[in-house]
Amino acid sequence: MSHYASGFAKVVCSAVFVTGFDSAFAANNIGSFTAPFSVRSRLGKPRIDRVKQEVHVMVPGGPTRTARYLGSQGCVWLPEGENDVHFKPVKVTSTLPAPATQDWPMGDRLPATPFPKELDEKKVNAAVAAAFNPESAMTSAFVVTWKGRIIGERYGRNVAMHTPLESWSMGKSITATFMGVLIKQGVYSLTQPAPVPEWQVTPNDPRAKITIADILRMSSGIRIRAPLDPDYDPKGPYADHVYFYTGAVDAFRFAATRPPQWPPNTVGRYHNTNPVLINYLVRLAVEKHGEEYLSWPQRALFDKLGVRTAVLETDPSGNFLTQGYEFLSGRDWARLGNLYLQDGVWNGERILPEGYVRFVSTVAPAWKADGRPVYGGFFWINGDSALNAPRDAYFMSGAGEQTTLIVPSHDLVVVRIGAYRGEQPGAQAFNRALALLMEAVPRAR
Repeated sequence: MSHYASGFAKVVCSAVFVTGFDSAFAANNIGSFTAPFSVRSRLGKPRIDRVKQEVHVMVPGGPTRTARYLGSQGCVWLPEGENDVHFKPVKVTSTLPAPATQDWPMGDRLPATPFPKELDEKKVNAAVAAAFNPESAMTSAFVVTWKGRIIGERYGRNVAMHTPLESWSMGKSITATFMGVLIKQGVYSLTQPAPVPEWQVTPNDPRAKITIADILRMSSGIRIRAPLDPDYDPKGPYADHVYFYTGAVDAFRFAATRPPQWPPNTVGRYHNTNPVLINYLVRLAVEKHGEEYLSWPQRALFDKLGVRTAVLETDPSGNFLTQGYEFLSGRDWARLGNLYLQDGVWNGERILPEGYVRFVSTVAPAWKADGRPVYGGFFWINGDSALNAPRDAYFMSGAGEQTTLIVPSHDLVVVRIGAYRGEQPGAQAFNRALALLMEAVPRAR
């Protein structure tokens, strides 16, 4: 219950202070992943302190858990019984001019030229409408680009083009992008053993053989308990996978000290240990080069793409938790999707190394061997055609049907974000919208 209270406080804090939602709406509709809706009525009502920018949730007969808004680092839960985080927050600013002064995609100005004649405009508009129907889908943002141009866009109630929205595990694909940037810089390579310090202490530690590619493919073999495990028992004990969202501990240390379960690259499992470990390697590299860590993503990646709304939340030690705690606008997710559609090149500059997009969008060997050809490198693969999209499509995905879909064969990027409670009808609405888009946009390659 203390973990649920911690997750509840964090979810409401982010919804109120990052996104700008009403606290009651957040409590009823946002982020059941870390604090189930069925449990929230058994906890104290979230108490919002707008002066201190904190949210407090009490466990009846137990502790009160607190999440605090820290500006650029969003909301961070405090360790149980403690009154502060273990790092100094940093104000992150973009060097880009105001978005209204720049053309899309670096800014917000859209072209005045006619709608592309190659497309069926009525069906595109129908697809946008379908993404919001029924109302119970609770869609917050829907953005469609074709060859990089926005051809469809709409936002839900109390949401605008610059609103940072809950994105959950879509952030794993951001984590992959950070690693891609460092590989392009020559800092790391996919095939090298991951230089996690804790794995170098004991001679012959089997974890020292795990490569960066193994981790990106969710095939590291590290043991944790996760809800998507075939043998997962929801009756308990508490899942390590979720503990990364509620534990209020040094997440990097926790991930690096988990034991091995299988040899690397033999079993694919959807475990948060993997993106947390990649983020650990990112921090080690950034600080080794004497750079400021918390502002590095804005300097090294986001400013190059025109991304201005990103809020990357951390654990109490200041470690990025972009396995699920990140907030971006619909348009900024579309920018990231287009980076991949363009093979990692942006405005003529190669941001990601050659072959990296192919790597993340190709089914991981261990997942294929397991008969589940659905996962690549922190991206999901549409190989089983679960979505109404071609088999070449791949996507960033987060709980609550948060999706950034890349369809190379149609030059499309489609972003759908919505409130967690609308997950099931939202998924159905998204698939109906995709079916219309496939009819509206011709195959290009």
